[in-house]
Amino acid sequence: MNWGRNPQANAQNNRIACFQAVATVVFALLLLAFLEIQVVNGDYYRAQAEQNRIKSLPVPAPRGLVLDRYGRALAQSSVVLGAMINPRAAKPENLERIAAGLGLDPAHVLERLQDAAEFGKSEHIALKDSLTGADIAFIQAHRREFQEIALIEGMSRKYPETGVAVHAVGYVGEASRSELNMREFLLYGYGAEIGKSGIERQYNEWLGGEDGKVLFLVDSNGHRLETLGMMDSVPGKNLQLTIDLDLQAVSELGIEGRKGAVVALDPRNGEILAMASSPVFDPNKFVAGLSSREWRAITSDRNAPLLNRSIQGTWAMGSVFKPIHGLAGLEEGLAARDFQAHCTGGMPFGGSYFRCHKPDGHGTVGLVQAIAISCDVYFYRLGNKLGIDTLARYARLAGLGQKTLVDLPDEVPGLVPSIRWKIRHTLQPWQPGETIVVAIGQGAMSVTPIQAAHAIGGLAMGGVWHRPHIVSTRQRAEIDPQSRPAPPRRTDIDPQHMEVLRQGMWTAVNGAGTGRQARLSGIDVCGKTGTSQRVSNELRLRAKREDFEDDAWFVGFAPCSSPEIVVAVLLENGKHSYYAAAVARDVLQAWLVNRSPGMLTDLDPTLAASNAGPQPTVSEE
Repeated sequence: MNWGRNPQANAQNNRIACFQAVATVVFALLLLAFLEIQVVNGDYYRAQAEQNRIKSLPVPAPRGLVLDRYGRALAQSSVVLGAMINPRAAKPENLERIAAGLGLDPAHVLERLQDAAEFGKSEHIALKDSLTGADIAFIQAHRREFQEIALIEGMSRKYPETGVAVHAVGYVGEASRSELNMREFLLYGYGAEIGKSGIERQYNEWLGGEDGKVLFLVDSNGHRLETLGMMDSVPGKNLQLTIDLDLQAVSELGIEGRKGAVVALDPRNGEILAMASSPVFDPNKFVAGLSSREWRAITSDRNAPLLNRSIQGTWAMGSVFKPIHGLAGLEEGLAARDFQAHCTGGMPFGGSYFRCHKPDGHGTVGLVQAIAISCDVYFYRLGNKLGIDTLARYARLAGLGQKTLVDLPDEVPGLVPSIRWKIRHTLQPWQPGETIVVAIGQGAMSVTPIQAAHAIGGLAMGGVWHRPHIVSTRQRAEIDPQSRPAPPRRTDIDPQHMEVLRQGMWTAVNGAGTGRQARLSGIDVCGKTGTSQRVSNELRLRAKREDFEDDAWFVGFAPCSSPEIVVAVLLENGKHSYYAAAVARDVLQAWLVNRSPGMLTDLDPTLAASNAGPQPTVSEE
């Protein structure tokens, strides 16, 4: 009989031995891992475990209010419930489901997380503001699964639904990649909200405040168990503007539905009382965030709604330049009372014929009448006598061709041409016929509406130009105690010369001049109309295109002898200057007749008393 071992029993014993060996090795490895976790690196892993239990969330600071001169809100902040995501804890496999649950584009969410990782500094970034009930339900239902998501009470900027003063106030939005690389925003993290334009941008640090932070314990499901500590946020500071909300509303109604701008200044101190630009945009949409398609649509709009035409658009100022031209003639001794021009409807010069706006002519006119009825031939002849460089010198004296340095971003300087300017930019000599064109505010000369208001306002003050500002001198000193108000620019103008110019602009409105639509009962208004061509009359009539129509201007001040307000109105493609004069009349009336009494923030008490001097007495032309 064979008493050898059973092969099946041998195989089973081998398997048992092998299992025992493997179990011994696994146990040894587990023991080593346990020692490594508990002994060698115990402190590190305990800290990691504690960190998983401790969460932090930002406490957004409310942005300061933007107020008008009487304390009425032009921008404020309100509490909204939003969703934030932790870029460091975000799991790529969760992103598509999170995006779908919140109605977001997964590619956009991924791009934001990648940008946040590149710029660093951000523990949480906004994923979606102003959550709906469905959004909140989705987040709460998946709290344990998507622990990188957190609900937070945030602050959202709110602007008036009527869109009042949108270009002056500006809007806020998330800092772009290019902005985060700018010096002024180097300390901001990705996802930070900043002022993008207007006052919001200019005074961003003052308005912005500092976010706080809260630390708390959570359980395995992400539910908050205990608050460990809090660093309070520092609210932004309020900012009071010199703008009058009522006057702003009147200005905006006057240009509603058109392309144009209105600027109203107090020439005694430079306060901006109203600044309107049309068309407008809804700043609230920028706060919520625009899609790429929406951004392309607004930036490609041919009407340029984002352009603040008051300070960023330039146009030929047309006949509004004639009082400045007249000042040059008087001060240079070439436009004495005995200097007259005979207008037959135009003037031949250098082989060309330069027309007057009145085809059958104005007859023989002097300076007062030439300003009042806007005779081109008179200024053709006077400009030819003065020369382009003299005209340019007085234009720059009035503040044209340079920034006014208003406390708003992105102001443009405009242009005053000269012999030197043309040689430098075209390498061509100046032609005498170009002087004839510039003499009536056309040609290469271009200005912004704020420059036009500033220039005529300083002229109305007898040669005193205060720097325009939209935040009061008092508050700017509070913002920067080291700042000092800029002294006004002054020039000595012969009072008799000023009287001649004032008579011309008074007659333009109150006599048989071109600005009669700006006339007010019981108040002497001085002003000057202007119509500037975009193309030749022949091309305009042949093409019949709306964007070829003339631009319409009116700049006026009141009362004539002691100005309290100067108003510049530009209507792009407005065709006729009397439309602009009518808008200015409503603004002047709202300020001088209808406004409620109240102290002006920067007014020198010595200027508050009205000048009781004689009013211009001129017969109608």
